[in-house]
Amino acid sequence: MELVITTESRPIKLWLDNIEDGALAQAKNLANLPFVFKHIAIMPDAHQGYGMPIGGVMATRDVIVPNAVGVDIGCGMCAMKTSLTEIETHDLKTIMGLIRKSVPVGFKHQLIKQDECLMPKMVHHNGIVEREYNSALKQLGTLGGGNHFIEIQKGNDGYVWIMVHSGSRNIGLKVAKHYNDVANEANEKWFSVVPKKWELAFLPADTIAGKAYLDEMQYCVDFAFANRHLMMDRIMVAVMSVAPDTEFDKMINIAHNYAQLEHHFQTNVWVHRKGATMAQKGQTGIIPGSQGTASYIVRGMGNPESFHSCSHGAGRKMGRKQAQRELNLEAEKKRLDDLGVIHSIRGKKDLDEAAGAYKNITKVMAKQSDLVEIVVELRPMAVIKG
Repeated sequence: MELVITTESRPIKLWLDNIEDGALAQAKNLANLPFVFKHIAIMPDAHQGYGMPIGGVMATRDVIVPNAVGVDIGCGMCAMKTSLTEIETHDLKTIMGLIRKSVPVGFKHQLIKQDECLMPKMVHHNGIVEREYNSALKQLGTLGGGNHFIEIQKGNDGYVWIMVHSGSRNIGLKVAKHYNDVANEANEKWFSVVPKKWELAFLPADTIAGKAYLDEMQYCVDFAFANRHLMMDRIMVAVMSVAPDTEFDKMINIAHNYAQLEHHFQTNVWVHRKGATMAQKGQTGIIPGSQGTASYIVRGMGNPESFHSCSHGAGRKMGRKQAQRELNLEAEKKRLDDLGVIHSIRGKKDLDEAAGAYKNITKVMAKQSDLVEIVVELRPMAVIKG
C-alpha cells in the first residue's frame, strides 16, 4: 500500500502513488458516504468510472449501491491451461479463424437461441431478467465489445493457455440501469444526504427493491460465467480441430464487477468490487494485461486492508477517444508485430484497445505484491478483441 488519505470521513487506502483527479474525487465521495465501513480501498489499476472508480473496493453496512457494481455485472476472466507446449503459426491462425466463426464478437449475437440448460436458473420473477431472458439466450456464448478479448497465450510454465474476458452482455446493462434508476428515485423521496451528482444512489439490502437487485445482480454474475464457459467450450473445440489429443485443465473463473455479503473485521458487510477481484488467502485469480503485454495467474494473500481484493487488470491511462487521437497506429502495430503476436489492431478506431492506452502491467503487479503472488506469467500469442 502506497498512501492513506485521511482528509475524508473514512480513510482511503491506495495501492498506487499517482491517481487521476477524477478517480480521486470519486474515491473521496465514497469515503464520505454515511454507510461505508472501515475504509475505501483503491487498487493499482484504478481510473475514473461512473460514480465509483474502476479498481475500487467498498464495504457497506446494510445497503447496496448499484453504480458501485457497474453496468457490466459479473464481467470477469476465465483461463485454462492446455497440455500443448507449442502451436505452429499456421495452426494458430486456423484456430483463431475457427473461434471467430463460433464466437460472435462486438455487437453480434447468436443467430439462434442457445440451449436453455446452459442458462442459470431464475430465482426472481417479474423482473428485468425475466423480461430480457429470451434475448439473453442469443447473447450466451458471445464476447461483446470494448476491452473484452480471447487470447491464446504461452506461460512461463511451458504450456499454452487460453484466456477469455467477457461479461453479462445486454442483460447486465439493463439490470444495472433499472436498479440505479430505482435507487435514484427512492433516494430523492427519502431526501438522501448522498448528492445525486455523485452517482452513488443506494438501496437498503433488506427492502423489496434491494432484495430484487441482489437477486437479479447475482443472476447476471451467473450468466456472465455461463457466457464465458460456453465460449471456452467452443474455443476448446477449435483447438482440438487442429490438435485433437489436447488435454485441458479445470477452468479458472473470477468476476470483477459484483457485490456480495462477506465477513471482514468481525463484521458482515456488503463488499462492492468494481474492476477488482477477490484475492482470499490461497485463492487462484487472473490479472490480465493489455493487448500484447503479459497476463498473470495469481494466488491471493488475503490482505485484510484490501478486503481480500486485488486489481482486475492493467487499468486504462487514457480514454478511448484520447487513445484514438494520440496513439500512433504504426507504432502500436509494430509493437505487436515485433512480438510475433497475431493481433486485432487494423485502423485508428482500434487504438482504444492498444497497449499504449493502458498502464504498465509490470508496475501494476509490483504495487500489489502484498495482495497477490504471481504463479504463472502468460505472454500473448494471438488475440481476438471484441
